[in-house]
Amino acid sequence: MPANGTTPRAASTRRHDPDRRRRIIETCLDVIAERGVAGTSHRTVAAAAGVPLGSMTYHFDGMDDLLHEAFASFTRTVIDRFERRMAAATDLAAARQAVLALITADVFASNRDLVLTHELYTLAARNPAYRDLTNAWMRSSRAALERHFDPTTTRILDALIEGLTIHRALDTEPQDPQVVQAAIDRITRPAVT
Repeated sequence: MPANGTTPRAASTRRHDPDRRRRIIETCLDVIAERGVAGTSHRTVAAAAGVPLGSMTYHFDGMDDLLHEAFASFTRTVIDRFERRMAAATDLAAARQAVLALITADVFASNRDLVLTHELYTLAARNPAYRDLTNAWMRSSRAALERHFDPTTTRILDALIEGLTIHRALDTEPQDPQVVQAAIDRITRPAVT
């Protein structure tokens, strides 16, 4: 007993972990990329994140809340990358080059991005509660493109980006950047008056 007559307090076994929620979200994305949404559960995410299972219910109101937060984090990352690329373009030629870079390098930069995107699309197709994320993603992409292109061209270009990035990611043959550039040039050619 200490000299002041008080009983010593047991050392706290609870670790201060201010980034736990963020780590769980990032780990959830890793688990989805590895196992798919169907193979993702509170238990698998907790184990992969190295946190007690109780942390899952402390930080999230169920599996849907965790999935929504994880996909929201993922889409923000992709949106930021897209916006930075388009914001750096200063004229039409640079905007066309930015779109080329988005298609050939930025969007689905890794297999993880590809899988996460398609898992989100499938989830949103089955569950309308996730469409706010896909719609926000499309709105942001179009807003970034509209800095340089009219609204009709933007919608067509957005679809081209989506389609060609999927082809690039899944095709067994390498994508020809010259063909991609030709498609971009055709779509973004100024109207003849």
